[in-house]
Amino acid sequence: MNQVIDVLQSHRSIRRFRPDPLPDGLLEEIVRAGQQAPTSSNLQAYRILRITEPGLRSQLADWAGAQEYVRLAPEFLVFCADLRRAQRICQRQETPFVAGMTEHFLIATIDAALCAQNCVVAAESEGLGVCYIGAVRNHPEEISEALALPEQVYPIFGLCLGYPDQDVERKPRLPLRAVLQENRYSEAEDAELLAQYDQQMQQYYQHRSDHQKDSRWTQEVAAHVGREARPHMAGFLRRRGFLQR
Repeated sequence: MNQVIDVLQSHRSIRRFRPDPLPDGLLEEIVRAGQQAPTSSNLQAYRILRITEPGLRSQLADWAGAQEYVRLAPEFLVFCADLRRAQRICQRQETPFVAGMTEHFLIATIDAALCAQNCVVAAESEGLGVCYIGAVRNHPEEISEALALPEQVYPIFGLCLGYPDQDVERKPRLPLRAVLQENRYSEAEDAELLAQYDQQMQQYYQHRSDHQKDSRWTQEVAAHVGREARPHMAGFLRRRGFLQR
């Protein structure tokens, strides 16, 4: 196994960080690695905000479910889908900007996610720990105002970065046969594979060092998708100029 695959397969979410700052220039190198991620039609439709003001960081932590590691991580980044840059280019070139296209929304969101994952791999290869923060979407209006995000920009997720101050177990993933199939979608093995994975996850939850619990993966999936999830996002995105057609 080469070093890159080893880093990828060793990923863990880190929620406790040492206070040590990143060495000078490392964050910039990580973001440069992020920029080399694939981007649809080279639009590079994202923007990354590094949050360094303590008061602003504290407010973002509160809006993101009062997650203390948002407040305490040495670095906290907010990844945004950004079509505003393209809109301004069109204005300067006096050409139409077609707002509200779902495809453009997907491009910007995927571009930002690919960039972020490149950043994560680069950070972990340097011994850093990371934790994605999807809870920035709990209060997208307030966060957008606090970060001065214009129309055609929205915050997708945050990312904590720093040197780990905990050694957590790697969480098992679904069996490969559940996600890798040939030619056509099939559910023929799902029941068996999910039963195996439920047993594995139940053992993981009961024996991990932090936050032990008695739960199965399918039980948690059903609980998660069996309730509304951030219903405010649809209206928020339309007000930002997305998802009109």
